[in-house]
Amino acid sequence: MTKPGTTVVEKAVAKFIRALQERNASPHTIKAYSTDLAQFAEYVGPQGWRDIDHVLIRGYLSTLHERGLSKTSIARALASLRSLYKWLAQEGVVNQNPAKLVATPKLPKKLPRVPTVEEVNTVLDSDMPESSAFPERDRIILELLYGCGIRNSELIGINLDDIRWSQEVILVRGKGRKERYVPFGDSAAAAVKDYMPMRQKALAETKHTDERALLVNLRGTRLTTRSVGRIVKRIAVMHGLSPDVHPHTLRHAFGTHMLEEGADLRAIQEMLGHERLATTQRYTQLTVKHVIEVYDRTHPHANKTES
Repeated sequence: MTKPGTTVVEKAVAKFIRALQERNASPHTIKAYSTDLAQFAEYVGPQGWRDIDHVLIRGYLSTLHERGLSKTSIARALASLRSLYKWLAQEGVVNQNPAKLVATPKLPKKLPRVPTVEEVNTVLDSDMPESSAFPERDRIILELLYGCGIRNSELIGINLDDIRWSQEVILVRGKGRKERYVPFGDSAAAAVKDYMPMRQKALAETKHTDERALLVNLRGTRLTTRSVGRIVKRIAVMHGLSPDVHPHTLRHAFGTHMLEEGADLRAIQEMLGHERLATTQRYTQLTVKHVIEVYDRTHPHANKTES
């Protein structure tokens, strides 16, 4: 029930939230929108949609900043407003979206924590967990994610005939359906060869012998990105790595470790399938940070103590 005296904006927000619930939006999304939009409705008070422009919205975001909200929270509040206006336009309530004219706060780029070479090698050199339903396949997942630096989606998209054994490369289909060849080493090659008889057995048992995918589940069908994520996390945690480890962590580790070992930045860009060199250059930030930490820890003159 709408309370008597509820403002135009409050009424619209209530309808928008109901529409989200009807579309089965997640409880987390609904809660976030409800909180953000209730604060905006309180700020604008009885003003109608014609009175609300980008200057007013910018003023609202300034008050959030003054209250000490982080840039991430302010960016979310603006995103909530843009979603509300998009829905209002669909409903024929407004013709313009003033929230689009307000720039999103520039968020600080968080550099991911990358496992060390030693940490990754410890995982790769160990046996797969006893709980692993398909240990030979799970080893390939780790070998290709780290050994080739490919994305999760690229990994599950690999077909048997994408492996060019004579050239020791794999044909990978990246973002925007762009194809590239990535090299694979002896360790990955050995893991694939160990896996192939077990893959053939699984497909025979499930009568999916025509399956083209390299990586299959026990039902004989192509593995999903979600399954790969669960497998990587489980193995990582079993070997003492952070629970935050996911397939992309191994891709970051590939780029960072290659750079630390002296690989050319453009070669890494090509292997990772980055369209822009600037994306690859983020790995130099990770490496520089590592170098500084090593320097501070080991150089005899880095940390002078007062006598």
